[in-house]
Amino acid sequence: MQAALITGKELIEFVDFDDPSPEPEQIVVDITYCGICGTDIHSFQSDGAAWPSTCGHEWTGFVSKTGSSVDRLSEGDRVVIAVPPSCGNCSACHSGQMEKCQTVLMATVGRGPFATPHGGFAKQLAVHNGRAVKANADLSDIQAAQIEPAAICFHAVRANSPRLGEVAIIQGAGPIGLSTLQWARVAGAGTIIVVEPNEARRKLSLALGAHHAVDPSESSAFISDHTMGLGADIVYECAGIPATIQSAVDLARRGGRVAIIGLAMGDAPISPRQWLTKEIQVSAALGYTHEEFEMTMGYVADGRIDLDVLHSGTVDLIDIAEIFTELSSGVTEHTKVLVRP
Repeated sequence: MQAALITGKELIEFVDFDDPSPEPEQIVVDITYCGICGTDIHSFQSDGAAWPSTCGHEWTGFVSKTGSSVDRLSEGDRVVIAVPPSCGNCSACHSGQMEKCQTVLMATVGRGPFATPHGGFAKQLAVHNGRAVKANADLSDIQAAQIEPAAICFHAVRANSPRLGEVAIIQGAGPIGLSTLQWARVAGAGTIIVVEPNEARRKLSLALGAHHAVDPSESSAFISDHTMGLGADIVYECAGIPATIQSAVDLARRGGRVAIIGLAMGDAPISPRQWLTKEIQVSAALGYTHEEFEMTMGYVADGRIDLDVLHSGTVDLIDIAEIFTELSSGVTEHTKVLVRP
């Protein structure tokens, strides 16, 4: 069997693996769809190989084999990839901070005992059963393949919710930003302003409930005018670009909040003096809990969060190198692309 892996800068190759056979606590999943994440694209643009188990970490599929110790899942179950439950044994869990479990963190970044030799850009994958969640029966396969990133955004907004009526800014209208704006709308933001250079994505953000969508070159003046010079109450940084960390602070009011969701791969230039004088509250969010994962599926299933509109195309596994090149070029009409192994 072959899996697609990022093996160098702007290089994605097919690597041979043995057909998977489950260990006692594992299941084998036949992958239906695997989403291409912004982190995958950042890795594709960076020097060196991507970490194998994070290259294709947004997938759904059907259980085809179960290990001898697995009793919570059966062959034929439709599942979605997630982080494992809190382990109960690490220092964070022993301190009562199970939502900050170190084992879960390691799995989130593709390390530790839950790591796999490759990700979901393959026909099959053997994974610990604790990382598979039964898909909500009311979800389509295309929706199920997008639950993992939607859950990340839900976790971020749940931890850093806009207060009723507040002005919220979404920096970046990729899949993470477009999902985040929907959660901010559900949470009660009064005005949502999206900052995005791509015109098609600005239009899509308006269709999803944003009140305004502006180009970054116009954002500072527009937001100043709209807020009578104050700035936004909360800024969600979803672009994942080092320079936008500081611009998020620039757009926030004095005493405002900045929530970092997008993963910038490099160091960010910032102005600490401005952060201090503006008394900015900065927080970051990574991952999600199993409760939040289940809640995300429910919100999508009942139509309050629209993932179908984010899905802009599906490609076969054989064409993965071409779509990675297109997505990394910055000149594309795609929003969320799924790979069909």
